[in-house]
Amino acid sequence: MALRRFALLVAASLVVLVVACGQTSPVPGTPRDFEETATLPRQMAKEEPVVYVYSSRHYGQVEAAFAEFTKETGIEVRFSFGKDAELRERLKAEGEFTPADVLFTVDAGNLWLAAEEGLLQPVESDVLAENIPEQWRDPENRWFTFSLRVRTIAYHPDRVVPSELSTYEALADPKWEGRLCLRPSTKTYTQALVANLIHYYGYEKAREIVAGWARNAAEFIDSDARILKTIAAGGCDVGIVNHYYLARLVREDPHFPVKLFWANQEGEGLDGRGVHANVSGAGVTRHARHVNNAVRLLEWLASEKGMKRFADGNYEFPVNPNLKPHEIVAPWGAFKIDPIPVYLYGQLQAEAIRLMDEAGYK
Repeated sequence: MALRRFALLVAASLVVLVVACGQTSPVPGTPRDFEETATLPRQMAKEEPVVYVYSSRHYGQVEAAFAEFTKETGIEVRFSFGKDAELRERLKAEGEFTPADVLFTVDAGNLWLAAEEGLLQPVESDVLAENIPEQWRDPENRWFTFSLRVRTIAYHPDRVVPSELSTYEALADPKWEGRLCLRPSTKTYTQALVANLIHYYGYEKAREIVAGWARNAAEFIDSDARILKTIAAGGCDVGIVNHYYLARLVREDPHFPVKLFWANQEGEGLDGRGVHANVSGAGVTRHARHVNNAVRLLEWLASEKGMKRFADGNYEFPVNPNLKPHEIVAPWGAFKIDPIPVYLYGQLQAEAIRLMDEAGYK
């Protein structure tokens, strides 16, 4: 017993030390980083008007969305940021002593992994079920999507005619040799897209496509923003990027000379299955102390007002098709989205990583 008490005290101390690394927001009335954390197990915790969030979505105006939630509900949001894998490992290490009530991530694969590793709990909510289409939530209701991150083809209109473009698969054609910029294989965005190919084509055919991409690559660049800037500067003619990176550059320079092409929109079969989309989503942690507050936050983000606020913060597309996107991305036009259940990105992630290694994709 003494050994068990000692282990629990050590675990609790580690949690306090980790959380204390956060900095408090200096703006009154806005969400704050964790200032202090109770170390009692959740069954001994008291429900307070607060919700603690671990988030890998650390850009845009997500803080403004949290602030608006606090203004409407009186529930204060405190957050801590980190990378997806780091936050999952942190939740595992903290166990029942975690301060986190909600986990936000920016990839369906990471949400799936968190759920499969037992880090999230099922949520029964009519609001979430009604406002979030089945494609964009976990089959067991352990996580939910609030906005979409469309990964598609970027090109320079002075060097590429849109009629030359069609599908992701077609970028393996030798005509793009030395003209294609890509994100490395280590990035979840890339892994999800390759998982998509495995689902539709099977392992061998998907490997052929990815090997073609690798042969055609002028450069592997670990930043979508730098891929777009490289296209603008003439370092390559086309690339595969998340749409909102271009939105940010266009916000700074309305004449930024790169355009987007919505992939896989036309043709029969897989050629017209729709553009690939990943997600920004969240779930309630397994050991959440403030479960009711956590669910209220997710339900607010699923509302029209909350979802619009959340999506607009990073120029993402609301998962509710009835909501209009931000005015910067709205002029890019309507598009068809691939109907694949996004939890498959997590199930196929390990195969996608192995496939890229075999295909010579760096």
